[in-house]
Amino acid sequence: MDLQTKIALRKQSEHLIDYNSNLLMIGSCFSENIGERLAYFKFQSTQNPFGILFHPLAIETLITNAVEKKIYTNDDVFFHNEQWHSFDAHSKLSHTSKETLISRLNQNVAATQESLNKASHVIITFGTAWVYRFIETQKVVANCHKIPQKQFLKTLLSVQEIYETLESITKSIRSINSNTAVVFTVSPVRHLKDGFIENTQSKAHLISAIHEFLNQNKIAKDVEAFYFPSYEIMMDELRDYRFYVEDMVHPNTLAIQYIWEMFKTVWISDEISKTMDTVDGIQKGLQHKAFNENSKAHQKFLHNLNEKIGALQTTFPQIKF
Repeated sequence: MDLQTKIALRKQSEHLIDYNSNLLMIGSCFSENIGERLAYFKFQSTQNPFGILFHPLAIETLITNAVEKKIYTNDDVFFHNEQWHSFDAHSKLSHTSKETLISRLNQNVAATQESLNKASHVIITFGTAWVYRFIETQKVVANCHKIPQKQFLKTLLSVQEIYETLESITKSIRSINSNTAVVFTVSPVRHLKDGFIENTQSKAHLISAIHEFLNQNKIAKDVEAFYFPSYEIMMDELRDYRFYVEDMVHPNTLAIQYIWEMFKTVWISDEISKTMDTVDGIQKGLQHKAFNENSKAHQKFLHNLNEKIGALQTTFPQIKF
């Protein structure tokens, strides 16, 4: 008996990820879930320099600003609820000091530009097609920072608008790095605060726009662009509430691990599986808590662990623990 409907996945024939790859992860919180696993296995990766970004226009703004080397100034920040914020960034960058926030924004936009320059892969996760436009400036924001909702106009991006945003994103990336592979995915996190029907609309617009863009790109061959079915795996293979955390919205650890394994199947080179096992063993060793730190057995354990780290770094000096 087969108790699952399985998504057909196949290994990428080229552009596989290995320990020489440089990855930039941008997008919704699900990109952070995969990003954390890439970081655990010590891949060279940068994760959400401006914090979690949920919708395509916010991601387009970050990439455009990075490519154009935007310099943030006093005009780009505002004070609310005893902190300084930027409409371009997640609240994790917010700060009580205006100067600190502006410094963080400029450091991180420069870091994004550097990551785009050297990226072998840019992995973009879209969470929603719903956007909020600040009425005072008519600017679409990445985060509302708990400003009253009456100050925003909520709208759903059309498939065409998202398509044009994808064109802009890839054009900007290609202008400074023509060799990178761009991987799009849609977050399986359900934005039920928008409403059940509205969430379905949103995901449908995202998926339709991405596939329309990929189909057109196959003809034009402008950029190496791909789709990874995170959303479909969650909805069709893991269609059970036991794969969600208590809020019944976010995938739980088991679901994230499952989708990570599927991501590995498609995108990560089989040739580095032994290296990943070695890194995993070292990570678990570093987390080990000894009953007696001064015992001979523990000292021998630490010696062997350091030897494993040294041997690994001989081949991959970029790996740091």
